[in-house]
Amino acid sequence: MGMTITTILDYDFMRNAFLATLIVGIVAGAVGYFLVLRGETFAGHALAHVGFPGATGAALIGLSPIAGLSLFTVLAGIGIGVLGSKANRDVAIGIVLTLSLGLGLLFLHFYTAYASQATNVLFGNVLGISVQTLWVLAALGIVSLVALGLIARPLLFASLQPELAEARGVPLGRVSTLFMVVVALSTVDAMQIVGVLLVFALMVAPAATAMRITRRVSTGVIASIVLAVAIAWISLVLAYLTDWPTSFWITALGGLGYFAVSLPAWFGARRPT
Repeated sequence: MGMTITTILDYDFMRNAFLATLIVGIVAGAVGYFLVLRGETFAGHALAHVGFPGATGAALIGLSPIAGLSLFTVLAGIGIGVLGSKANRDVAIGIVLTLSLGLGLLFLHFYTAYASQATNVLFGNVLGISVQTLWVLAALGIVSLVALGLIARPLLFASLQPELAEARGVPLGRVSTLFMVVVALSTVDAMQIVGVLLVFALMVAPAATAMRITRRVSTGVIASIVLAVAIAWISLVLAYLTDWPTSFWITALGGLGYFAVSLPAWFGARRPT
């Protein structure tokens, strides 16, 4: 295995891939934990799909797909935050989600020359990450983490005790909207690795697993980050050894990890204290 890692790191594109997954794993692990804690995984899933027409539409008019992806996803995040409570927005999110995919396919119909870029958007292309893209990922990651840090206290309060938080003067609507913008930026980051269709796995599986094995929020966030990075890095090695897609390994390992830590609960064992 040591020889394999050394061989992998001989290639520039593999070194870029490891750096990219490190950045994305840290961001996805931290933001994903709060996403799972708040029960808003469906909203996060929808944000990824909304980015698809943004990327394809930008390519259609000759702009960078990442620019269109970011714009559409952030606007959708603001919209989801403004919609209010989960009960009021699930139907609207579902409609927007399906409409977004249909709009993306329409853009591809008009400009099929960008079909390969659309495939990368849908399924990710971690082995095609350039140095320039690394800088973009790093910038998005820093902005996401700084913003999450600024709203972490009111966000946690609003997530665990929303009625009490509102009574104490916490602006729930504003906090929710800001968090959705952070999720949107994190989703753009993660989509460079696993694509629109599979971003849900990297954002949710490590966080959900971490919540199963920890009790404190601080340790849960750290565990989520470690799991996300570990899953991504192990997936890169397995993809190199098997020639299977990296995205497949990320989703498979994420799912297996969650099911493994869930087994004790299914058989009546208690969570750790």
